[in-house]
Amino acid sequence: MPQFGGFISDNLEIKFLILYITARLVEPAPFEVLQDLAMCDEGVDYFDFSQCLADLVRTGHLTCENDRYAITAKGQENGRICESSIPYSVRMKAEKNIVAYNQKLRRSALIQTGTTVRRSGSFTVTLSLSDELENVMRLELLVTKESMAKELEKRFEKDAERIYSRIIEVLYEEET
Repeated sequence: MPQFGGFISDNLEIKFLILYITARLVEPAPFEVLQDLAMCDEGVDYFDFSQCLADLVRTGHLTCENDRYAITAKGQENGRICESSIPYSVRMKAEKNIVAYNQKLRRSALIQTGTTVRRSGSFTVTLSLSDELENVMRLELLVTKESMAKELEKRFEKDAERIYSRIIEVLYEEET
């Protein structure tokens, strides 16, 4: 493996890093996400990463279903034993990226959007925001074009919390 100046020096350490990452994700992740999270060190390159990921699936440390990778009990156990072999600075970089990714996943799970076509040919956009326990808001809007519906979905997904706050603010405004 060519060395690019990172702390990871061989394929075994790349495998340890992949196990470290997958053990901390809140749900199975696609190849691209794992690759992005593992590239936190210059010693990891695409080809070695791909080979190590495939090896971990072949040896039963990871599973791959619907193009998403998840750690197995065997991977959990072996990863826990070996994680101290990963250089501290690499673990800290990986942990920071894992936390950010998990937060993004959790937030995404709380925000739901969808568009349905009405008999009239118009569209209903459904925008929903939940907390960890229950639905906080569900809003259905009529729009005339699918492009408008998709734009509303995109904007809501980007800024759902602020939109919710603004709706509450408007509803509580004093009449002038």
